[in-house]
Amino acid sequence: MSSTVFDRLDLLLLAELQRGGRLTNAELAERVHLSPSATLRRVQRLERDGVIAGYRAEVDPERIGLGLQAFVRVQLERHGTVTVERFAAAVDAWDEVVACHALTGDMDYLLHVIVQDLDHFSRFLLDRLLNESGVADVNSSFVLRTVKRFGGLPLPREAAER
Repeated sequence: MSSTVFDRLDLLLLAELQRGGRLTNAELAERVHLSPSATLRRVQRLERDGVIAGYRAEVDPERIGLGLQAFVRVQLERHGTVTVERFAAAVDAWDEVVACHALTGDMDYLLHVIVQDLDHFSRFLLDRLLNESGVADVNSSFVLRTVKRFGGLPLPREAAER
């Protein structure tokens, strides 16, 4: 865990970049009321320190034919190092899995799966997840609608109240 202390300007920069990662440096500087050169130095430091891990486009899954999302809870047959590493490698190779989290409790992992349709999900589940990875049990829940999308990490209040 990082012990880095962020000042108000760092938090403002992070909040603005989470809202709009394509902002030019000049636009970003104007929004946080800082000079462009000081803004650039701060952003470069946040990137260099790994606080800003990268930039990417947010793609609407339905617009590219991916109309079904599911959360799949997975329990492994065994929990040895080889089984866990094999499962992690398999999950990493499956494009349908957009996120995977190790859990506490009854199930070992939670997969966020995005596919074209129910037939695609069925093929993924039967041909990949249950067939190749040492999985003992799965429990799937399908997304009916998304109430709130990921909009960035929660930052301390002073960043939001500018």
